[in-house]
Amino acid sequence: MTQPKNPATVKLDIMSDPICPWCYIGKTQLDKALTAIPDHPFVIEWHPFQLNPDMPAEGMDRRAYLEGKFGGKEGAVKAYAPVVEHAEQAGLTINFDAMTRTPNTMDAHRLIHWAGIEGKQNQAVDALFKAYFVDGRDIGDRDVLGDIADGLGMDASVVLKLLQSEADRDEIAARDAHSRKMGVSSVPTFIVASQHAVPGAQPPELWEKVIRDIKSQLETEAAQ
Repeated sequence: MTQPKNPATVKLDIMSDPICPWCYIGKTQLDKALTAIPDHPFVIEWHPFQLNPDMPAEGMDRRAYLEGKFGGKEGAVKAYAPVVEHAEQAGLTINFDAMTRTPNTMDAHRLIHWAGIEGKQNQAVDALFKAYFVDGRDIGDRDVLGDIADGLGMDASVVLKLLQSEADRDEIAARDAHSRKMGVSSVPTFIVASQHAVPGAQPPELWEKVIRDIKSQLETEAAQ
C-alpha cells in the first residue's frame, strides 16, 4: 500500500469480498460521492479479503450456508434485514431468490487482481457484484469468471488458463492474511492515505466530506 508519487493524489485501499452485500452497498455509496466530486484525489486499489476462507472450492448451497452461519432460517432473515434496508436506501435491488450458491471467492479475487494489471479493477469489482447480487450467478464457477473477463475486454482464454493453474493463489492468500494482521476483521474496510481506516458501508455524505477535507489539505500544502 504505497502512496502515489503525484502529490495531488491520495491512495484509497479497499478490503472487500465480492459476495459481501455490505461491500456492494459500500462501493455504491462511495461511487455516488466520487460522481458528485469528479475531481476527487483518490487512486483506488481493491484488496482481497475472503469472508469464508475455509469454504469448499465448489462452494455450497446458500440457504444451508446462511442457516448454518446464523443459527437457522429466522436468524438468517434477521441478520439480512439491515442489508435489505440499506440496499434499498442506496437504490440497489439484491435478487436474493436468484442467489442459490455461496461460492469460494479465491478465483474471483484472482480475477480482480488480473483486471487490476490491465487497469480494469473497478470494472471487475462492479461486474462481480452485478453477477452475484443481481444476476444470481455462481462467481466461484470458472466459466462464469471467464465470461465476466470477456465482458471486461480481457482475454477470456488466458484468464481461463490462469484459473486452471495455481497462478497468484499464494499472493492473494498472503494479501488477505496481511490485512488480518493489520487488524482488519470485517469488510468493507477503506484505508485512506495508508493511515486512516474507515470501516463499513458509509453514506455518500461522509465520503464527500472526506474528499473535501483532503482536497483542502492538498491545496494548503501546495500553496506552502
